Amino acid sequence: MRIRFTILGLLLSFGTAKASQDTTTVDLGEVTIMENRMEIPFNKVSRNITVINRKAIETTPARSLQEVLSFTPGVDVRQRGVSGVQANIGIRGGNFEQTLMLINGIKLTDPQTGHHMVNIPVPLQAIQRVEVLKGPGSRIFGQNAFAGAVNVITTLSDKKSLNIQGFGGDFGMRGGSIVSSLPLGKYKQTISASHDASDGHWYNSDFKVTNLFYESGFDINDRNEVRAMAGYSDRDFGANGFYTNSFPEQWESVQTFLAALSHTYRFDKLYFQTRGYWRRNDDEFRLRRNEPAFFTNLHTSDVFALELNGTYTSKIGTTGLGIEGREEKIESTNLGSRSRTFAGIFAEHRIEFAEKFDFRAGLYSNYYNEYKWKHFPGAEIGYQINAYSRLYSNYGISFRIPSFTELYYEDPSNQSNPNLLPEEAENFEIGWKYNKSRLRTELVFFHRFTQNLIDWNREPSETQPNPNKWTPQNISEVRFNGIETSIQYLADLGGENAKIKELMFSYNYINADLNQALGVESRYALNSLRHQVIGGIQAEFVNRAELTIKGRYIERMALEPYFLLDARLDYNRLKKFGLFLEASNITDADYVEAGFVQMPGRWFKAGFMINLD
Repeated sequence: MRIRFTILGLLLSFGTAKASQDTTTVDLGEVTIMENRMEIPFNKVSRNITVINRKAIETTPARSLQEVLSFTPGVDVRQRGVSGVQANIGIRGGNFEQTLMLINGIKLTDPQTGHHMVNIPVPLQAIQRVEVLKGPGSRIFGQNAFAGAVNVITTLSDKKSLNIQGFGGDFGMRGGSIVSSLPLGKYKQTISASHDASDGHWYNSDFKVTNLFYESGFDINDRNEVRAMAGYSDRDFGANGFYTNSFPEQWESVQTFLAALSHTYRFDKLYFQTRGYWRRNDDEFRLRRNEPAFFTNLHTSDVFALELNGTYTSKIGTTGLGIEGREEKIESTNLGSRSRTFAGIFAEHRIEFAEKFDFRAGLYSNYYNEYKWKHFPGAEIGYQINAYSRLYSNYGISFRIPSFTELYYEDPSNQSNPNLLPEEAENFEIGWKYNKSRLRTELVFFHRFTQNLIDWNREPSETQPNPNKWTPQNISEVRFNGIETSIQYLADLGGENAKIKELMFSYNYINADLNQALGVESRYALNSLRHQVIGGIQAEFVNRAELTIKGRYIERMALEPYFLLDARLDYNRLKKFGLFLEASNITDADYVEAGFVQMPGRWFKAGFMINLD
């Protein structure tokens, strides 16, 4: 079957018909970064932000958002299962609890655990672009954006369209998706669904992942717009090695529901948005899949939130103000019945002066009844050397409140700690970016000094398995220093029938100085990236076939390094009917990213695409 798919892809790549124009390619200079209050052109942002556009999403050898993010410089994706089953997202040495996920600015906070933060109900084919903010985001998004944030952007079209995909591959993998835009006059709407399943690449690693997403919008008039969205995600999977290697029959089922409604008012120099949302997560975990009476945890968490954000542009710059309120609840057989309420106030101002300078400063104040008021300032400054080159620097304080799992979870291997304090960090960044014509490059140095970092620790033992329990503790301090480099060249090298269209390379280095008791074992603090190298090339053949090859070298502080090579061949991607072939882990590397899960060796997938307007 693999040989047949390969031969088919090679034969099709020598077609002669001309492809349609690739409208999925967007000049980054035209992209506006969508923060909750201010909207700033990408070229004027004084932060290290990576934008993953629609073309990159389509041509990356990936079946989920998690896998797409794994090719992003400075982002550490640690998968326990493929195709979006479960993954932890870390940025700049931060762990999965310290990264905030958003959909169109709606926060996907999970009070139970950050393991569920990336349960995105949006099918990959419905995502227009992804904005990855590296560094502190508390001043912009609130307390959960400790080390960074990932904002998934979808759009509503005023044209009817239908996109259908289907695929199959090794390990009994199969799946498909459908995305349809169905505008009715001024009422725009998009309906999308996807389903991925597999028999598993090793014992008890089968899975089923279903995503449903609906989004709509209505322009009441030139000033007022109403938007609504609702999503549902269902994940059932064998969890062999996810949390312990003592019970290979682990199993988990997670359902996530999201609903949001917003109203936006725009007139002249004034912008004002009100929105409310609800997120529910149901989690059932069993140590023995077919024996629920042996050990089962049931968790149901709810998050209710209301936000008001506004900006006003005057002669002295742009002023942004915002207020948020959020209630988090959980009903759990292990964690008990818990609830907590937050309130937050945002204030910021941005000004351009002396022709080439811009300055932005702000403050986020958070109230939580156990810790009272906490204040988190930050500032950014940028210098536009010329139209293509920019220097920038920023400083900010970030903040995170412990999850319910860190505070209250207990089992035979873990002990709770209800006396945990919030994490706080000082962050500094200085960088240079260059964006001209076909060349984009960026060089960044960052420093983060964290106080009261939360990590799961235990005393070492001479016996195996270790009888001591993991307990979350506040480590006194950790210093992270890192360098991030990236270069992307939009080439046009070659002849009419074969061209190299894109070259990219990035290198990231992180050094962590952890201050903790000698001999104490750490579960997360020393598992961040040390070295990350990503390289890629994209070629085009006879205007119909696109070949994307990407390689990654990953070295973490407490795991064996590994190298992965992936490739994808697209044929007629922009036509009414197209085909694709993917090869993952071509070098058949033996590696573990998280827990005790042995990741798949070499595997192949092939599928089709139908695009109708």
